[in-house]
Amino acid sequence: MTAYKDFNDPPCGKPGAQPGDEQPGVTRRGFLKSVGASGIAAAGTTMLSAAVLADEAPAAAQAPAAAGESGPYTVQFSVNGVAHKLNVEPNAVLLDVLRDRLQLTGTKKGCDHGQCGACTVLVDGKRINSCLTLAASHDGADILTIEGVAHGEHLHPVQAAFITHDGFQCGFCTPGQIMSAIGLIAEAQAGDDPERIREAMSGNLCRCGAYAGITEAVLEAH
Repeated sequence: MTAYKDFNDPPCGKPGAQPGDEQPGVTRRGFLKSVGASGIAAAGTTMLSAAVLADEAPAAAQAPAAAGESGPYTVQFSVNGVAHKLNVEPNAVLLDVLRDRLQLTGTKKGCDHGQCGACTVLVDGKRINSCLTLAASHDGADILTIEGVAHGEHLHPVQAAFITHDGFQCGFCTPGQIMSAIGLIAEAQAGDDPERIREAMSGNLCRCGAYAGITEAVLEAH
């Protein structure tokens, strides 16, 4: 078992050792650096594919989910064109059902208080924060998530516009931004006015500050 050394230990783990001497063990500093670098790379790849390119939905989402899991309420709804029948708890929110039961993890859990918009989906064509709505209240609904936006390899115009105008950076908020933009365009309430678009999209926060690109993307896709 490798013993991790203190940051103040000499480079070689013994008095008098000089920088550049061979180090037989792994320092905690080096270990943390390697783990951090690999974690950032993996996270970036995952977020980009899920948020913008909308890879094919997981296999679990391609077929109707079974109603066998515990829960006193039975709810039936369509998600991305696939019918599902589920038993859910009365306090189960739609976001958790989508992510944990249907494995549709493109919809993100951000603040979990309806303040960031990362969990935005369309229910019967209307954009909602799925972290604030109970799954049992959407019996018979038609739900659209980021996984159902593209048609095969053909991206939705809003997805393509986000790529063209760099409407994302880390990608975590991007699924909610795209779903909100699609809903906004369908509502036809903002037209081609950048100020009205920013106001209508104000419920979707971007910590990276990519708002200029997001606005340009919505204007192009409008």
